[in-house]
Amino acid sequence: MRNFKINSDYKAVVIGGSAGSFQGITKILSQIPEDFPLPIIMCLHRLKHVRNGFVEALKLKSTKDIVEPVDKESIRRGQVYLAPANYHLSIELGNYFSLSTEEMFNNSRPAIDITLGTAAYAYRHRLVGILLSGANRDGGIGMARIQQKGGLTIVQDREECMISTMPQAALDLAPMDYELKLNEIIDFLNQLHKKLNS
Repeated sequence: MRNFKINSDYKAVVIGGSAGSFQGITKILSQIPEDFPLPIIMCLHRLKHVRNGFVEALKLKSTKDIVEPVDKESIRRGQVYLAPANYHLSIELGNYFSLSTEEMFNNSRPAIDITLGTAAYAYRHRLVGILLSGANRDGGIGMARIQQKGGLTIVQDREECMISTMPQAALDLAPMDYELKLNEIIDFLNQLHKKLNS
């Protein structure tokens, strides 16, 4: 097992994904500890008119509860959040979410770049950003922003991705800290859990 250099300053994990990421995200959610202490904020491309079933499908595999936040909801430690269908999800400086129905960004709403970019601004070096498989370039700018703000950046191994466009977009814009297979991403999160609880 690979040993990662991890500090105990992290305050949140943000995850983006699109085509080919559903199996990866369910694998991550099924193998992280139930008492993982940080909020996990997920922005995944999904059909905007299908409001039921997606969260339920994720919950079937997850060790933790998953909620779709409402506007101005406070971000709580240990909670898993999923951007609601057809809303952009932003993280605000007062440690709360804001939702908007502004125009699509990268042909997407929710746009991963918006969630990752606002998280980078709010958490700076205390953020872990993870970008999984996807068919468009949404998320690349957000991951570059996390890197610029001093956060830790992980993209899924391009050879493992069903579609590698999304991780490649991030790598085209900035050097990422890690390019990892799903099992290694899970190892990282489990090591982070141990570090935070030590």
